[in-house]
Amino acid sequence: MADESTNVLMVGVGGQGIIMASNILTKAAMHAGLDAKKSEIHGMSQRGGSVFSHVRFGETIHSPTISHGEADVLFSLELMETLRWLEYARRDTTIIASEQRINPAEVKEYPEGVREELEKQAPNVIFVDPKALKSHIENSKFANVALLGVLSTRVNLAEDAWRAAIEELIPDEFVEGNWNAFQFGRQYA
Repeated sequence: MADESTNVLMVGVGGQGIIMASNILTKAAMHAGLDAKKSEIHGMSQRGGSVFSHVRFGETIHSPTISHGEADVLFSLELMETLRWLEYARRDTTIIASEQRINPAEVKEYPEGVREELEKQAPNVIFVDPKALKSHIENSKFANVALLGVLSTRVNLAEDAWRAAIEELIPDEFVEGNWNAFQFGRQYA
């Protein structure tokens, strides 16, 4: 990865684990010997609002933020949030999108056609079925880490760097469950 950076925009809804997922990704990059920076916004997270984190890593990173059209990967834990942040993607950006659907505040029915619009606008979308994930992982709260397993197949970080990050950031009693969720995500990809 000489002089190249990897830009991962991580988005979701408050309570889904975007901040933890971005912390794990950042630490994994650091355990791999790379410079890593992140920027996050989670002020509305307690109300189920939009949460996002920019994560950049490479040999030398000067800024933690990703410009519009510069994301290498758009990682999303909620379907509509994927569409909302699409302006950060290029045509060749890999998009990892959970099909989890969480109604925005004061909206009774989830809008139709979100997946179809994503398919039309972005050719490189990996849709992840949240029901399939939850049926194969120990705890539904590990879904964010399972999606990191999917992400791990698209970024150049060694598996031991991911393991070290999970061990460092996850409480001991949940490390193995999260690691198994991560491994399932790798297989799912």
